[in-house]
Amino acid sequence: MNPYASFLGSRDPRSVIASTSARLGEFLNSMGDTRAGQSPAPGKWSVREILCHLADCEIVFAYRLRQTLAEPHHVIQPFDQDVWARKYSAYDAQSALAVFTAVRNFNVILIASLPREAFEKAVSHPERGAMTFQTIVETMGGHDLNHLAQIEKIAGIR
Repeated sequence: MNPYASFLGSRDPRSVIASTSARLGEFLNSMGDTRAGQSPAPGKWSVREILCHLADCEIVFAYRLRQTLAEPHHVIQPFDQDVWARKYSAYDAQSALAVFTAVRNFNVILIASLPREAFEKAVSHPERGAMTFQTIVETMGGHDLNHLAQIEKIAGIR
């Protein structure tokens, strides 16, 4: 089960993940750091916090991709995003975007270098069950689109 598959629709996840960094940069440049740090509502993440979350997730995806390729029957370790988010006040939006962009570029290069059969490599998630390397890539793309839509809403674009 991939909770982010619905965000992709018919879009190619590799194209989505390759374009996300640039889109995030455009949003941040148009909003500015001050506006990016403002929460849209009580209990809701600001754009800065979403960028921090995306940076954290990209680090996690980097590990998951590599472990899936390296180990037979790798079991993904889930994490509690809300616990991780408690530290986001330490980070500025530009730093979060820089981390996301650097790690994402590294991941895109890895994904592009792989033969077709690598995408069929089995992996499992304790909460979501059996999946493949391709499912992780699709999760990355759907996760991006979910958060890009949130940022568009905060920025008043949609």
